[in-house]
Amino acid sequence: MPVPAGPTPQVTTTTLAPSSGSTQAPEPGAAPSRRRGRWIEHWDPEDPTFWRDGGHQVATRNLWISVFAEFLGFAVWALWSIVVPQLGAAGFTFTVDQQFWLIAVPSLVGATLRIPYTFAVPLFGGRNWTIVSALLLLVPTVSLAVVVQDPETPFGVMLLVAALAGVGGGNFASSMANISFFYPEKEKGKALGLNAAGGNLGTAAVQLAVPLVIVTGAGIALERAGLMMIPFVLLAAFLAWRFMDNLSHARADVRSFAAAARNRHTWIISFLYIGTFGSFIGYSGAFPTLLKNQFPEVTLSIAFLGALVGSVSRPLGGIVADRVGGARVTIAAFAVMAVGAFGAIQALGSHSFGPFFGSFLLLFVATGIGNGATYRMIPAVFAASGEAAAKGLPDDERAAHRLRVRKAAAGCIGIAGAVGAFGGFLIPRGFAVSNDLAGSLVPALWIFIGVYAVMAVVTWAVYQRRGASLAAAGV
Repeated sequence: MPVPAGPTPQVTTTTLAPSSGSTQAPEPGAAPSRRRGRWIEHWDPEDPTFWRDGGHQVATRNLWISVFAEFLGFAVWALWSIVVPQLGAAGFTFTVDQQFWLIAVPSLVGATLRIPYTFAVPLFGGRNWTIVSALLLLVPTVSLAVVVQDPETPFGVMLLVAALAGVGGGNFASSMANISFFYPEKEKGKALGLNAAGGNLGTAAVQLAVPLVIVTGAGIALERAGLMMIPFVLLAAFLAWRFMDNLSHARADVRSFAAAARNRHTWIISFLYIGTFGSFIGYSGAFPTLLKNQFPEVTLSIAFLGALVGSVSRPLGGIVADRVGGARVTIAAFAVMAVGAFGAIQALGSHSFGPFFGSFLLLFVATGIGNGATYRMIPAVFAASGEAAAKGLPDDERAAHRLRVRKAAAGCIGIAGAVGAFGGFLIPRGFAVSNDLAGSLVPALWIFIGVYAVMAVVTWAVYQRRGASLAAAGV
């Protein structure tokens, strides 16, 4: 019988936990079975009967709570991107280089945390870790609320507190790895796209809300930027505790993650993800400050539009990639990103706000589509290469092999998410160095165009070139 949508009572089932040593196999089409702590023992989304009779319902419930928690993670991660341009009005006197450090360091920390956050799901369970990771967001939000009230706060202290916001960036890796276990291969692109887009929207939401919330009389109250997040963080932790589930079969060991690290496709996709997701988070963090410095006459209230269009376009990238292949969409995304960066260069030369803003919106749309497409390539690439290896295995070993492949793909998700997020550090720092050395953003934008060209060529050579091992698989 199907599993109800709401909380279920704790029951004793005949399906034992992996730690019990039982080798009892569930009947084909069996509905999800549970044990204490909201652990689901049997989970087989590739079985159409299982998926129809309860599996899809459970996966959907976990997905939407995950989206909300990840939304808040991105919001906290991006807090400093919209707080930094407001520091001058609050009495702080930081240089442009220091401003870009405050924007870049949360991405650096968030990228680094994504590796341990990926391990957290197999170790503790997706539901359990969602609770913990949500509550950890209280640390950077409360700290921000304290330090921004004193304009004499040393830069080093501000940088340390900005670094704490990196815990929000770590949420992405654990959330995506967790959701990847819930869905069948044919629906992973859409599910991961929705999960990621919902999280990415947190960046746009906080850039829209903070300028409105901090206004008070003739001045600003920057502490509200942190305080406004607290009730939502507590709500996310409660929803995860009450309604989410842990999957026993998602308890991948270190060897599965190591298998992903040894696979060359993990590092190729990670490199490409620097260009797609790294560009999205990097431009999102820098865009409000770029507008403030380049066009001070323009209100910051429109800065959120960049992150917004980049977020809502991400599911489109996954959906289109499901139909025509992630590699093709990724190549097209890099081409459009290069066009957008070139347009921004031309707009800076004429100091034209309209073309500058429009070029960056084009950039953001392309990064969003590229995000969805590149992430969709992960399960597709591993599934295609795994099926090729499975051809030589006996029938009774293929199921275990496919499970190992899915676990390795989840490990790749964690690695690619971590490596890609470093782009969020490199792009703001690239703008800072370009401004210091040349007094302009133009050299940095030319370098970004060159990198996008290289990434497009790599994608074509490995996944689209005639004669490439995976070209026929349509990844």
